[in-house]
Amino acid sequence: MGKHSLALEQKENTRHGEQMFPLKKYLTRLNLDFPAVMPHWHEEAEFTMITGGSCLYRIHLETYHANPGDLLFIPPLMLHSIENTSSLSMRSETYVFHLNFLGANAGDICTARYFAPMGNQEFILPFLISKEHPAYPSLMKIFCAISQTYQSRPFGYELMLRSLFLELLVSLLPYRRTEKNVPPLQTEHSEKLKTVLEYIGRHYSEDLSIGDLASLCYFSEYHFMRFFKKHVGMTCLNYIKNLRLEKAAALLLAGEGSPLEVSLAAGFNNLSYFHREFKKKYGMTPREFINSPDTAHFSPDLPLS
Repeated sequence: MGKHSLALEQKENTRHGEQMFPLKKYLTRLNLDFPAVMPHWHEEAEFTMITGGSCLYRIHLETYHANPGDLLFIPPLMLHSIENTSSLSMRSETYVFHLNFLGANAGDICTARYFAPMGNQEFILPFLISKEHPAYPSLMKIFCAISQTYQSRPFGYELMLRSLFLELLVSLLPYRRTEKNVPPLQTEHSEKLKTVLEYIGRHYSEDLSIGDLASLCYFSEYHFMRFFKKHVGMTCLNYIKNLRLEKAAALLLAGEGSPLEVSLAAGFNNLSYFHREFKKKYGMTPREFINSPDTAHFSPDLPLS
């Protein structure tokens, strides 16, 4: 099985797995050179185990500190990001799967009572399942079975995996929160942040002003800057710069032009500034980055964010 880096667009459109088998395994490694997975969301759900180091997850504008052995479940369309908080590398194993794989497109009673309300966030399953959580022993057993089955792929493994992911949801359902228990302002702010991130993702190569971004949320510039840093973990300007650098890295690896052409395509109008910031982020110049074996961390079939 190949290893993949979990690096996703803000509103991510990459197909995980195949149309007939919408499930894929990702091994994530965050360190000083690659300290974070940027805020993003997608139609699939995620089931993750932290296998080393510690990290901070931001999910639906809530903050969770995850340690080795912790499990995380992220429902479809839920805004989330990851930040390494360890001096060592943070490592995790993640399974990204579409609910259609479990039969959510069947239009039966399970869709009506469980899959649709989950997708519409009418109830929210627990995000972090630590060792103290009553469901942890059964969920860890499920995770290990998923990992072993995905790796060995015996005859009938697709049915086995579908059964295990259904068992995962059944194990979490007793601990769900209904929309009444989720502050409306939290959901509203999450949607506003998605709007801003999606706008930046579409227009990162253009001039972006704080005033224009703040107007998308109907916030003052001061309120917007505080709001953005609180929920993303960095200033809006740093986020835009980081996104542009990662888009530039993807273009360089794809052979889409010279460092000058790539810098302009990614939204940098000053080549020396681009070189300086690129080296600060990746520890090498753009040309060294192209030729470095270390850049195998980036999977060419996955967009960077």
